[in-house]
Amino acid sequence: MESETQPMGRRVAYWRQRRGMSQQVFADRIGKSKSWVDKIERGVRRLDKYSVITELAEALSIDAGQLLGREPKRRPGLGGCLDQVEVESIRQSLERYERLGRFLEAAPIESTPIPELRGSVNYCWLAFEKGHYPVVARSLIQLLRDTPVAEDRPVGGTSADAAELMTQVYQIASTVLRKLGEAQLAWLAADRAISAANRGNDPLLAGIATTRVSNALRALGRHQAALDLNVQVAHGLISETGGENSTPAQISVYGALLLQGAMAAALAGDSTTSEDLLDSASRAANILGRDANYYYTSFGPTNVLLHRAAAFVELGEGSDALAVHDRIPPAALADLVAERRAHHHLDMTRACVQVGDMERASRHLVTADRHAPAEVRCRPVAIELIDQILHRTKGEPAQDLRRLAEEVGALNLGGPGGPQAAAIRPVRPLAALSDL
Repeated sequence: MESETQPMGRRVAYWRQRRGMSQQVFADRIGKSKSWVDKIERGVRRLDKYSVITELAEALSIDAGQLLGREPKRRPGLGGCLDQVEVESIRQSLERYERLGRFLEAAPIESTPIPELRGSVNYCWLAFEKGHYPVVARSLIQLLRDTPVAEDRPVGGTSADAAELMTQVYQIASTVLRKLGEAQLAWLAADRAISAANRGNDPLLAGIATTRVSNALRALGRHQAALDLNVQVAHGLISETGGENSTPAQISVYGALLLQGAMAAALAGDSTTSEDLLDSASRAANILGRDANYYYTSFGPTNVLLHRAAAFVELGEGSDALAVHDRIPPAALADLVAERRAHHHLDMTRACVQVGDMERASRHLVTADRHAPAEVRCRPVAIELIDQILHRTKGEPAQDLRRLAEEVGALNLGGPGGPQAAAIRPVRPLAALSDL
């Protein structure tokens, strides 16, 4: 599969060939000449209109993000989400080195007791699992300041204890930044997570930190590097922990690594490797025997099915993804954390867009918003999906989608020929801190 570093025309050619279409057949389908298609694929002619990109994506039965080769950029200023000032504050926190204060002539910072930090980190995880990304991100600014100091001058614990909390803080930061479309910052935070994990005494934290590095690499278009990293660490982990004698926590981290490897393989267009890794993860989930949440992995049989469906989406096989979704027991899906449920419904929205079912796509998108509003309202990929559904909906969009589109400020309401730029209302407030 082509990455962000490859010309978009190469991605058009990749998906056209994958669908078994000649240039002439593809040209006929989109109402263009074969010469036009050839020039696009060779990079002689640029694709710079979003309407044309969505038209090509529709003809290829994929979503526009797969032609763009990257997650869309964040739209600053959406109500209820992080603004550029807050993102810059996180950037500054990542770039700050409190432990070097004595060399930088900075006033010493009081060290927060480790039990207090542990409570703050657990709270941050809880907010993340509920999909309250603005709450998480604002908490991160303080935690990114306090945990390095605690490692240097531990109170109520050891430096290794503080390092283990620090790796979790960096992992949360990496995941939220990636969701917000800040791939470079996500990679920096994930790299810091690995370093901090290696200063602690828990090897599983290093294992799960690897998945954050992999996800950041995927967001940067480095799919093969992400695949190799996950598989190598997974194999090393299971060898070190004793295979079938592994604890439930070890199985969960091992399974999470396999799942992220499967997603990287799917993004690289390697369906065979993706399937093999998903099957291995399924066997691990069966050994575990239930859906669990060790190390905040949500690993278990249900999450394996969610990733199997997501892998089909990345491979452009929307109908297969929806078939997997239909096999997931509703009660099991409902038991997962809100972030996982909303993320899955976003994946299924993409699957519906790929097969051209805009009505079902709207339902999945609205369901995702109901489970975790920030997963829709703050994520660039979700805002782009709203744009695509509106563009491809014939006639008036569903009332719930129309309301959601207005609240996030989506343009071209109703698609071609529909009413334009409805009045934008403020996004309804996210749950208060006390509701977490």
